[in-house]
Amino acid sequence: MKIVFISTRGIPNNYGGFEQFAEYISVGLAERGHDVTVYSPHYHPYKKSEYKGVKIKHVYSPELWMGGSVGSFFYDYLCLKDALRNEDFDIIYEAGYTSIIPAYIRFDVKNIRRPLFTTNMDGLEYKRTKFNPIVRRFVFWEEKMAVKHSHFLIADNMGIRDYYKEKYGRDSKFLAYGANIYDNYDAEILKEWNLVPNEYYLLVARLEPENNVYMALEGYKASKEYGKRPLIIVGKTNTSYGKKLVKLYGQDPYIRFVGGIYNFDKLNSVRHFSFAYFHGHSVGGTNPSLLEAMASNCFILSHDNIFNKAVLRDNAIYYNSSQVVTSLLDSIDDMVILCKEKYIKNNLEVIREEYSWEKLVDEHEKYFKWMLEQKR
Repeated sequence: MKIVFISTRGIPNNYGGFEQFAEYISVGLAERGHDVTVYSPHYHPYKKSEYKGVKIKHVYSPELWMGGSVGSFFYDYLCLKDALRNEDFDIIYEAGYTSIIPAYIRFDVKNIRRPLFTTNMDGLEYKRTKFNPIVRRFVFWEEKMAVKHSHFLIADNMGIRDYYKEKYGRDSKFLAYGANIYDNYDAEILKEWNLVPNEYYLLVARLEPENNVYMALEGYKASKEYGKRPLIIVGKTNTSYGKKLVKLYGQDPYIRFVGGIYNFDKLNSVRHFSFAYFHGHSVGGTNPSLLEAMASNCFILSHDNIFNKAVLRDNAIYYNSSQVVTSLLDSIDDMVILCKEKYIKNNLEVIREEYSWEKLVDEHEKYFKWMLEQKR
């Protein structure tokens, strides 16, 4: 099969979840003899034309001077234009839909017989509160257009799959992200941030409203744990919401914003040695950072929604308000005794059984072959 991945910021990953996914799946498929290409923006630090058997095509992207939100539309357009005119792919895998829809419509992809288009629908993007009402209406229109124009849909979470079935009457293939189970934890790494093993809470997220950082912070400040163990926030603080949170809590001696941590060995050690881990994502999809927390033996306190529950099931403590956060932290020591070891063990088993990268390469290969059979 000849497969291409577009709408990522390239491999090897130096950005985020879709890029990590594209790296693992593309390399895995290439190892099995498939012809795999990944498009990368011209500014990606990796400049070679091949990576572990995967072809890399660098395309100019204006994101650096136009901004990611606007520039990504032009980048995706140029990638798709090149893929359709200069290559002979069997399958185009679209990682998310929010910046590709104008190109889908421009090239009338729904009426193209080859290649086949499959779109990963990601989360419920129009519910992201970082968008103003006009942008949210536009993104909702894009969602409808993605459903209309894609040959096939992918959902990375069963809650997302149910949503598209109920709202649009369209089936989607459940194919999740993956995670590796780590064993190279190093407590010495914690000294970089003056942390002590098992003596801090951790929250890792993009600092945006829909990730409910404020809920965790307010609940923590009102709890008996405030001042006993600090709350460490990992994530860039240069977003408008991030700056707002730093203004509100940046001077608090027990709340520490440490910025992004992009070395995975370091980040996984910081996760592993936390006393408990907050996961506040709420607008859908299977979040890669949640899988990584599960794989890092974290005791997880999760925002209560169908997407997180589809992954964590009964192996987390759930909250839906700052008051609930306060209540659960007030009794955290009892919960640790009752369920921490069991939850960690169960989550590790889920990662092994359902979210290993090897299993996901298998499932994607089978799915792509099935797609081609449907075409025939």
